[in-house]
Amino acid sequence: MAERDTRDKRDTRNARKATAPATDVAPATEVAAALTAAVRGEVDFGAAARALTTMDASNYRRVPVGVVAPRDAADVAAALAVCRTYGVPVVPRGAGTSIAGNATGLGVVLDLTRHLRSIVSVDPAARTAVVQPGVVLDTLREAVRPYGLTFGPDPSTHSRCTLGGMIGNNSCGAHSVAWGTTADNVHELSVTTYGGAALRLGKGWDGAPAGVRELIEGHLAPLRTGFPAGLPRRISGYALDALLPEAGTDLARAFCGSEGTLGVVTEATVRLVEAPPARALAVLGYPDESAAAEAAAGLLPYGPLTVEGMSEDLVRVRGDGGHGLPRGGAWLFVETGGATPDEARAAAATILRAADALDGTVVADPAGQRALWRVREDAAGTATRMPDDTEAWPGWEDCAVPPARLGAYLRDFRALLADHGLRGTPYGHFGDGCIHVRIDFDLLTEDGVRRFRRFSEEVASLVVAHGGSLSGEHGDGLARSELLPRMYGDELVGLFGRFKDLWDPAGGMNPGVLARPARLDENLRFAVLPRERVEVAFGYPHDGPGGGDFSAAVRRCVGVAKCRVGGPGPGATAGSGAGSGVASGPGVMCPSFRATGEEQHSTRGRARLLHEMLAGEVVTDGWRSTEVRDALDLCLSCKGCRSDCPVGVDMATYKAEFLHHHYAGRMRPAAHYAMGLLPRWLRLAAPFARVLNAAARVPPLASLAKRLGGIAPERTIPRLAPERFGQWLGRHLKARTEVFARSRSAVLWPDTFTEYLTPSVGRAAVRVFEAAGIGVVAPPQGGRVCCGLTYVSTGQLDRARTVMRRALDLMEPLLDAGLPVVVLEPSCAGALTTDLPELLGDDPRAARLAASVRTFAQALEECAPQWRPPRLDRPVTGQTHCHQHAVLGDDADRRLRERADLTGELSGGCCGLAGNFGFERGHYDVSVACAEDQLLPSVRAAGKGTEILADGFSCRTQLEQLGGHRARHLAEVLAEALKEESTARPAEGR
Repeated sequence: MAERDTRDKRDTRNARKATAPATDVAPATEVAAALTAAVRGEVDFGAAARALTTMDASNYRRVPVGVVAPRDAADVAAALAVCRTYGVPVVPRGAGTSIAGNATGLGVVLDLTRHLRSIVSVDPAARTAVVQPGVVLDTLREAVRPYGLTFGPDPSTHSRCTLGGMIGNNSCGAHSVAWGTTADNVHELSVTTYGGAALRLGKGWDGAPAGVRELIEGHLAPLRTGFPAGLPRRISGYALDALLPEAGTDLARAFCGSEGTLGVVTEATVRLVEAPPARALAVLGYPDESAAAEAAAGLLPYGPLTVEGMSEDLVRVRGDGGHGLPRGGAWLFVETGGATPDEARAAAATILRAADALDGTVVADPAGQRALWRVREDAAGTATRMPDDTEAWPGWEDCAVPPARLGAYLRDFRALLADHGLRGTPYGHFGDGCIHVRIDFDLLTEDGVRRFRRFSEEVASLVVAHGGSLSGEHGDGLARSELLPRMYGDELVGLFGRFKDLWDPAGGMNPGVLARPARLDENLRFAVLPRERVEVAFGYPHDGPGGGDFSAAVRRCVGVAKCRVGGPGPGATAGSGAGSGVASGPGVMCPSFRATGEEQHSTRGRARLLHEMLAGEVVTDGWRSTEVRDALDLCLSCKGCRSDCPVGVDMATYKAEFLHHHYAGRMRPAAHYAMGLLPRWLRLAAPFARVLNAAARVPPLASLAKRLGGIAPERTIPRLAPERFGQWLGRHLKARTEVFARSRSAVLWPDTFTEYLTPSVGRAAVRVFEAAGIGVVAPPQGGRVCCGLTYVSTGQLDRARTVMRRALDLMEPLLDAGLPVVVLEPSCAGALTTDLPELLGDDPRAARLAASVRTFAQALEECAPQWRPPRLDRPVTGQTHCHQHAVLGDDADRRLRERADLTGELSGGCCGLAGNFGFERGHYDVSVACAEDQLLPSVRAAGKGTEILADGFSCRTQLEQLGGHRARHLAEVLAEALKEESTARPAEGR
């Protein structure tokens, strides 16, 4: 009894010490100074660095006092020594994609992704690799792919999660039915403890802290009986049973899943597995998810690589209607491997025949597999939105039960949801009995949080009743650690606490997690947000009841960090699909992060800073915040996140909103006046185009103009067209003799770039339309019709609304006529489609104009479906404009290119110029880096005779200025071919 009382007092004292913020122990400035003197890596105690690490991908938020990016293991030890001296807690952090709050923390956050990201060695013969903790999983997979090997565990965040984070959480992924969890694939670990010990952990007791062996050998009975059996995904708690003699006394395995509470991994030797050269996918449809779950366990004897499940709820949330899936209300994705495609396909066909499914199909082509796997991989984001667009949250994200119990568990789980008036979308690793689900908890009100707690307690009891684990993949973190006694009982949980104390007697490693946990309804990240609506300019129609809720818009980012894919150096790569093993396209998002590798330049990082701006605790200047301004400065407003982010975060809109408020009543940067007001300046300059073009070629005059306009000195000022497109079009329409039916006419929008800078694009489009039998109609006062793009991108939203309303006034007669509006410049089309109705939601004409917008290819397909373009028979390269990718879609363009016999794919990514962005002083290097990521390499690699396509003025300008490459709008290419055809016909007739 005396021993227990002493231990309880020590536990209380350690808990108090571990959860005390560093500012209660020593001034933050003193801690920062000591760390700066001790480590070679970066030390940042500023508001931005702290704000960026308050959250991970969970519901939780804890505010650190600073961030340290150690350069090596010695730096880690030095940082821990300083923190130990000052009594400051520490949390190691990888990509910050943890869904249980594991990667949030008080005190100092160790960012292990900036420097500790090397693959030290690969031994193909031994099938092992030595890696640092910041290595991104897909980087390791790419490095070992040439040897026919891979790292087996592959969570859906494989393109950005780190090996250190996977070890901390004992991550699993889709292939765990074949290759196990991370703990199953770790050979040895190098670990530094909070107390300063450098340990090498493997099998046996070597490296164990003093007292650990005695603790285990003194409690063999509860350790042998206290862990549930038959659970391939038992992640909750400490894996003390891995230290039993019959389990091989594996210290490395026991350390896996400790969630940063025992020490910091500085190096890991991991096992590799043979990757099947070919794969196929059996997609099986079932009436509902319980039927699919009950079938999953019966497929395991066939040796599949994956058995993943999802219900129609998830497909409906995505809005794709289940295209490509067999009949059913739920589906199993069962992947098979083989030495050849035929072998893999045959294995999938065997499963299809053996499965008692409602319907099914085998998908053998890699592209088809990638498309299906993307539905599953994006679920962590897409499931955060219910079919009615209301919010859903992790909260109860990843329990696991024995696979044979999964069907029964899901029925009981659905009933429990209904009892609490909640909705959720279960999906996940059915073959391992592991379920992920986002639930529409109300985490904004006290009553809602109380219900969240009651439900969590009841569902924990339900999981235990089915013989399951509270966590089957993501760890316990702040979400489930408090509930561990329900699963393990007080005796075993008490052993967890004593185990933690032997590794970390000062309680400095990630306090509040696993041992002496925080309450699951504390530290919720929504508690700090304002309850009243924030006054905003945009409508945010999909955020909050009735729209218009900026807090809800910022909450949209759930932190799964798909925007962190890529980056310079040995960071994340585009990676491969979870099932296909074939590289998937990286899309557009997020070009500035890919250029800098800095969290603040990712979509998630910017959203986190906006969250903290609204909270007002770390970022305290509101809309005047310099931290938010600086992070948004390198946002290219490409809108890539609007489509590539699983939850559709639209950082371009947030940036425009922020700039609108930030500069309200204040002087703006020179570039905002020079390029934000570009349509006005070009309209005034047009009559003097020849004189101004000549002046721009005089170096002193060009330098002065660039300096006054905030333009990068490396840039060449684009030439003004001697004749505006509108002038040419007016003459052309007067001279036109053809009569076109109203149903085959279209309005050609005179965007600023076509009107003043590249009228050749407009002339080409007119020629193609008329060849296709489409009549072109010009808006009245065409030179004064503007989409407002440049005003929006610089946050001059009052001016933007004025410009847009004038355009609506001028366009109203044409809107009444019901004619499609063709916009040749994708960025302007994007502005009309999205920004216009979201800024002028009170004007019904805005929605009408937005719905009327068509791209060049869409107009041809809609107005002249039978027209056949000239056959060009040549390959293409170049780029799909980022706004077209994000907002407009390029299906019609692909079909038009195919009909014209233009072969090949256009690259993803961003050109890096992005309107005013690449022209602004201070952006040149990042602009070039963005272009070098995908666009310029694809153009350089193209063979002779390849046509370079780029429909955007910025894309064409960037290609010309950075490499002398002549790119053309698709309209120009087709118009030239038509001209050649018409010239050739008389000769053929003779």
